[in-house]
Amino acid sequence: MLEQSELFTAGEGGYNTYRIPALAVTASGRILALCEGRRDSRSDSGQIDLLARHSDDGGCTWSDARVVVTEPEMTSGNPCPVVDLQTGRILLPFCKNLAAGPESMICEGKAPRTVWLTHSDDDGMTWNAAREITEQAKKPEWTWYATGPCHGIQLIGDSAPGRLVVPCDHMIGVYHDRERDPYHSHVIISDDGGDTWSIGGVVEEGTNECALVEIDDGSLYINCRNYRGEKRRAAARSHDAGESFESRAWVDEHPEPICQGAMTSWPMSGGGRDRVLFSNPASQNAREGLTIRTSHDGGQAWPDARCLYEGPSAYSDLAITATDEILCLYERGAAAAYETLTLARFDSAWLAGE
Repeated sequence: MLEQSELFTAGEGGYNTYRIPALAVTASGRILALCEGRRDSRSDSGQIDLLARHSDDGGCTWSDARVVVTEPEMTSGNPCPVVDLQTGRILLPFCKNLAAGPESMICEGKAPRTVWLTHSDDDGMTWNAAREITEQAKKPEWTWYATGPCHGIQLIGDSAPGRLVVPCDHMIGVYHDRERDPYHSHVIISDDGGDTWSIGGVVEEGTNECALVEIDDGSLYINCRNYRGEKRRAAARSHDAGESFESRAWVDEHPEPICQGAMTSWPMSGGGRDRVLFSNPASQNAREGLTIRTSHDGGQAWPDARCLYEGPSAYSDLAITATDEILCLYERGAAAAYETLTLARFDSAWLAGE
């Protein structure tokens, strides 16, 4: 089974472009699809809001879009939801900068980039007033900063059960030059349901937007976009619940044109978490060929792959429904990747090519 539908279409709903998809499955099984609504252009800067739709039938039908975060003359972006299954609270870390203060100015130290958090206690129907967590989540020497994009996770292993871990990335202001300053993936963590946060492990230089999963042995596997000229992804592991990461390794099975990718655990019978799904535009030439890959050993090898869409495609996120169907919300178009955010629903039979 494979079904695809467009959840957000450029030019509709008062927004020029919709980008940066994120998915969350709540404690009740509701599915949230979040994204950036870029009001005036496709640009990463300008007036950008955070939007959400929800589905209560496994992704078959969807609510109208609602605005989660908006602020005049501000970019509110990089939604990275994480669900606390112990309380049912949905936490949404995101970032803000001035609409007229783009990434280039932030990297030069001429404009601020801050980290914020909102949450919902009613399954995403309403959201509290956002509060700033920059001092907890970002070091002073970091210039550019991004939460996600995609989703965070809650740990269930023995080392830190209930811990919330959110994938992020940053740039260190060494030269205040976007072309020369080092990029790093990192995580932020919370052990009190999102009330307070701290900076966890940082991955080696050259890494950027990232996604992570917890696997059976309790370790975390992080998979990262890279800026080292390698047209393949990077990965690292943490054996202390995200406090630190081991050395980075290249993932030959994940070719990329330098783009974001997403991951999710796909629990096997009995709850095993070594089966992992990964999505990205699997081309070294262009953002195209959105592909789903499967690992059965916690990211050590990725023997299975199925192309979801051969045309222009870019950012994505993955989720597993309460009925064990797989969702992929991804940027897709005919002429360019940013024409729609399309939701794909599929099952294990389609993934296996049956």
